[in-house]
Amino acid sequence: MDLRIPSSTAPLSGAGLARRAAAPQNEGNDVGFSGALKGALQSVSAAQNHATGLQQEVQMENPSVSLEQTMVAIQKAQIGFQATLHVRNRMVQAYTDIMNMQV
Repeated sequence: MDLRIPSSTAPLSGAGLARRAAAPQNEGNDVGFSGALKGALQSVSAAQNHATGLQQEVQMENPSVSLEQTMVAIQKAQIGFQATLHVRNRMVQAYTDIMNMQV
């Protein structure tokens, strides 16, 4: 569950010129913020699914799955979800701030 954003984006050059980034042409390589966000959401979802699977195995008394392993997976999924929720809240706040700016 890696929530770091890769630094593969180059800064925009130009004095005060607003440039709109073109959508990537190749479908498999999402670059930039949207790709990083999509990857992070998929990682959090996978952690939650893994924790749920381990939880079900413990409930079915599978001897190969320990309670400690399950609790660690549940905590990792919870921390990832909380981090995702904080990012979402920050994005909504930034959007609200931008929309409330006077032109």
